[in-house]
Order: sequence, then C-alpha cells, then structure tokens
Amino acid sequence: MKGTVFCFGELLLRMSPVLNREWIQTNTMPVYVGGAELNVATALARWGVPARYSTALPDNYLSKEICDEIRTKKIDTSAIHYSGNRVGLYYLPQGADMKNAGVIYDRAHSSFASLQPGMIDWDTVLKDVSWFHFSAISPALNENVVAVCEEGAAAASAKGITVSVDLNYRAKLWQYGKKPVEIMPRLAKYCDVIMGNIWAANSLLGISVDPEIHIDGKREDFLAHATKTSLAIQQAYPKCKTVANTFRFDAGDGGILYYAALYNGGQLYYTKELTAAKIIDKVGSGDCFMAGLIHGLYHGHDSQKVIDVAARAAFGKLMEKGDATSQEMSTIIAQLDK
Repeated sequence: MKGTVFCFGELLLRMSPVLNREWIQTNTMPVYVGGAELNVATALARWGVPARYSTALPDNYLSKEICDEIRTKKIDTSAIHYSGNRVGLYYLPQGADMKNAGVIYDRAHSSFASLQPGMIDWDTVLKDVSWFHFSAISPALNENVVAVCEEGAAAASAKGITVSVDLNYRAKLWQYGKKPVEIMPRLAKYCDVIMGNIWAANSLLGISVDPEIHIDGKREDFLAHATKTSLAIQQAYPKCKTVANTFRFDAGDGGILYYAALYNGGQLYYTKELTAAKIIDKVGSGDCFMAGLIHGLYHGHDSQKVIDVAARAAFGKLMEKGDATSQEMSTIIAQLDK
C-alpha cells in the first residue's frame, strides 16, 4: 500500500501539574502537545510512514509555534484548518490515568469544536492519501463535529481510502445530549479497521459484552470474547475487515498486565502477556497501539507480526513521559522475542 496516512482530530495541549500544590509553589506546569490523532501521526512519521495531520487551530502565534514543532517531526501540516479562537486543553496530574477522575477537559468552543460541515475541502486534503484515521474522541464533542467526521470518512471511503477508527471512550466528553451508541454506528459503517476493546465496543457501538467477565475472567475467556466481539462488529458493519482488541489491567502496586488480539481473515491472532511492575505514563499508549496497527497493515505484514508489533509499541509507550512515543521501530521489533 502506498500513499499518505491522514490523521484527523483535535490537537490538545496537556497541562500536567505535579499535585500537592507543587505546581503553584514552583510556578511551573509541564505542557505537552498532543491529541489522539496527532499522537498516531507522530509515531507513524517517526517510523517512516508518510503522515498528514488535520485539525483546526486559531490563526495566532501559538498555533504557528505548535505547527512549526509538528513539522520538525516530519508530519505534513498542510491540511490544518485555521479558524476559531482557541486551542483545546486538558489537565492531567502527572502519573494519573485519563480514564479516572484526574482528567479535567477545557475544550468548549475550541477551534476544532467549532468546525462545521463544508468548511474542509476533502478533495484537496485527501490528495495522495491511502489511509484515513480518526477516533471516537472527536464525535464526543458535539453534533457539528460528528457531521464533519462523517463528511471526511464518507469522502475517504468513496475514494477507496482505507478508513480506521479508535473506539476510545471518554465518558466526560459525551455531554451534548447524545449517547455514543446513537452516534458512532453512523461513522463505523465507513470503517475498514476498528480498534478498541470489548467494553468500548459495547459503550460506543452497542455490541454486547459479558458484564461479569472481569470478575473471574481468564486470558482465554477474554480472547474468546474478543473473537465474539469482532464477529459481531463485522456482522453489523460489513465494510470492516479487521478488528483489534486491547486488554490492559492494573497489576500490583502501580504495575500493568497487557495483551492484545487481532481478528483478521476469519482468524484471531493474539500476543503473549506483557507485564511491568511499574509504569511511567498511561497517556498515549492506545494511540501508539493504533499507530503500530496502521504501520503493520500499511506495509502488508502478516497478521501475527502486526499485532505483536502494535502491542509491544503500546507497552513501550507506558514507560515514556508525554503524549507521543519516541520509540524507534527497530527497537520495538528487537523487543518482540524478549
């Protein structure tokens, strides 16, 4: 497969305070430039896959500095739409998990949230593109953004471009009166590749999940459920040919247990268990997995290698600070036999 991977979503500034008032006393708060789709584009560009990033930013000096920095990572910024008045923010204390109560979103009225259908010239921005990627974070903002995402996914699909979605679920974002299951099926129908987990597939697509599997579930139970979920997704969305499921569990005092599965060509491929006694940062691990998944499928690797590399990339990201990975693909591959 040739062509550019097009990643569409909101750029966010992550404010990462050290708690117990240290951020106040030192007058410092680390800032990371991120956002799910930018994290994916950053990893892909680092791994030699041509990546184009599309978002909306205000036309000011802050955006200029951000875009200058993005370009240093060999990401094409020509599809960024300059409109609106502000960059979205979120606050996440260092060491916290985005899925727990530690995250505070400040994204209302951002440039991306203010996008309207018809503002983006899809024929122009999708030129030379062979892959279109977005995530469920964007449709969580408002119905106009849903319409823009659908516009882009439909345009890509009509051009024969592979479309992928990450079913990342952020309950705090779905605040505009619509449930995810009322929205995401509209977008999933355009997707060739769907990534998430069995619980996200339930929350966002209405795919049934065993509500008690987490109580006594063993690895073989979760993998069997991954097959069941994948088949249900493909039945509901016939365009989808590939489904990936990740499993990440807290283990011990600050440790992690991680593995993943890929349903492709009527068969389930899965990784060995990866464990660590301590991790550094959970943010961006799923994005790194998505980038690894796209990287493998883009290059036509066999399914077992695709899922092994994606899982190892995601696991390695848990050991890095910040939103995007700085791992080299050669390092990830070298870890596969360890």
